[in-house]
Amino acid sequence: MLNRRTFISYCAASSLAAPAWAQEAADAQAAEPAVAALSELELRPLPVAEPGPLDPQLVSIPAGFRPGDIHVDPNVFRLFFVLPNNQAIRYAVGVGRPGLYEAGVFRLGAKREWPSWTPTPDMIEREPDRYEQFADGVPGGPENPLGARALYLFDGNRDTYLRIHGTNAPHTIGSAVSNGCARLVNDYVIDLYARATLNSQVYLYNRA
Repeated sequence: MLNRRTFISYCAASSLAAPAWAQEAADAQAAEPAVAALSELELRPLPVAEPGPLDPQLVSIPAGFRPGDIHVDPNVFRLFFVLPNNQAIRYAVGVGRPGLYEAGVFRLGAKREWPSWTPTPDMIEREPDRYEQFADGVPGGPENPLGARALYLFDGNRDTYLRIHGTNAPHTIGSAVSNGCARLVNDYVIDLYARATLNSQVYLYNRA
């Protein structure tokens, strides 16, 4: 179990590394204060009921974060939704497995309730035995891999096929098993979905 000291050291080692296509110079300048603030992040849980291992926590954060933005640190499997007044909600997540996780700064370009899902051509090519049967798509519902809600990450107006989505497999939270997306248990992705607004920024940090 990672303690606060370990978490802070991971944050200090993590830096945004957006690909050239994902970030213009103005975005890079705007992101710099957030990176510096995240490296100094100290999690001080506010007086709330004792959470379980997958439950969100309300935490206090330094000044400099923009309310409504989302920050994902894959090193500690946590997603932060920034609130006003130097607070954030910290969610437990699963992330992309090695070689498929993609760091960068993205725009929340779309949101879907009980989204349909179609594996990408790359997924089918990598694992045809697993994904080819779903090439025509899977309708939304409890058995859908995207779960109850999905947030779609864009580079400008281009869908990157990266998602923050739900899952009905809570045992995958806290591990790197997905095809590049971040996942939350369904109850909590519903909560995040209700808070997140279109065109907010999503920061996916590098692995340490």
